[in-house]
Amino acid sequence: MTRPPPPPSPRLVSLAAPLLLELLLAMLVGIAGTAMAARLSDAAGAGFALAHHVFGALFLLFRIVGAGAGVVLTQALGAGRREEADRVARALLGASTWIGLAVAVPAALAATPLLRLMNAPPEVLPLAAPLLVALAPVLVLDAWTSSLTSVLRSHLRARDTLAVMAAMQTLQLLLMGPLMLGWGPMPDGWALGLPGFALAALLSRVLAIALMLALWRARLGLVPGAGDWWRWRGRELAAVVRIGLPGAAENLTYRLSFMVSVAVVGQFGAASLATHAYAQQVIMVVLLFGLATGLSVEVVVGHQVGAGRLHEAHALVKRALARGLAVSVAVATVAALAGPWLMRLFTKDAAIAAAAVTLLWWTVLLEPGRTFNLVVINALRAAGDARYPVQVGALSMVVVLAGGSWLLGSVLGLGLVGVWIAYAADEWLRGLLMWRRWVRLQWVPMARASRRRLAHR
Repeated sequence: MTRPPPPPSPRLVSLAAPLLLELLLAMLVGIAGTAMAARLSDAAGAGFALAHHVFGALFLLFRIVGAGAGVVLTQALGAGRREEADRVARALLGASTWIGLAVAVPAALAATPLLRLMNAPPEVLPLAAPLLVALAPVLVLDAWTSSLTSVLRSHLRARDTLAVMAAMQTLQLLLMGPLMLGWGPMPDGWALGLPGFALAALLSRVLAIALMLALWRARLGLVPGAGDWWRWRGRELAAVVRIGLPGAAENLTYRLSFMVSVAVVGQFGAASLATHAYAQQVIMVVLLFGLATGLSVEVVVGHQVGAGRLHEAHALVKRALARGLAVSVAVATVAALAGPWLMRLFTKDAAIAAAAVTLLWWTVLLEPGRTFNLVVINALRAAGDARYPVQVGALSMVVVLAGGSWLLGSVLGLGLVGVWIAYAADEWLRGLLMWRRWVRLQWVPMARASRRRLAHR
């Protein structure tokens, strides 16, 4: 019996547009959280940013399965192996539970030592530590949310995930003002300050998980059993870990190198930390198009590799990268021009605002390099070429990003501008190396091997 022909390749735009809106909502929550923290004080704004850097670094351990899950799912679906995709989807839930707990416990028990590693100034540490402790349970819920969303997105249900994320982010936004600052009907003295952000995040994730489970049942016919939430299914996760472990290593190396750069900034004092935090919030919005494009490219290329359409995958990546580069430069330029007005959302300190605007102009150089990485690394991973990005990128991240931040920012005295130059040099070096591998078709043997593995199961 011959297998039916693979379905038509999914369209990139139909995935990227909802994902872009989804990421934009998440970034708006981050910006709103930073702005509300800054209303408490610039020290609170810096503490908010530091706690989130540690939170993000801990969550990267989930990338061991998260980075590989989308690739394995999309390749299986592209090859018409729905039963295998369903088994992997169920296995992700148990993996999320254990990895979520593995990162939540250190956040709760070692918040202060972790923040001291970041050179948290004395006036910032007492503000950041309670927030990180309060965020610990959110790590487990975020692990579940990420898995549930990844499965829906792999099934091309981008609009459904957008609807859930919109509901989640809207609830969090509505709760943040009352819980952090006491806005609205909150009784006097009940505002929680920075931990109020964590409580708002926790409640919004509970809503998202409930909605995702309903969509799993309605759209995919998947109803997780009790055992799915705690069993580690090694057989189903083997391919996920094989692809995800290098991806996790790459992301972890980047995060640790970035945290070294933040520790360098911490030596400059609370004002520099606040400047770094406010500029980063704007930059996170700037990179959204490239990030949405990269994640969508991963889904589409995964389907195309599973279906054996390697020529289509190659052409898609070239088109996506060209568009991403053009848009990243345009958006970064607009953000730099609007910088003086945007900084008013965060601070009234003229010196901090002026320094942040300078960093936004350096971002016009940084962002095109980052777009290479966001698009091409995801394409390489989707093709099964997961080891090259970490093997080549780790040296650049450690030497250029971390070492360059220390050398240019601290030793040579360039301060925050030196740190930004290191960021740009690292992104461009890694991006061009990834692009060279793609255009030389060195990913094709891995893609064909993935296709053969699917065909023989």
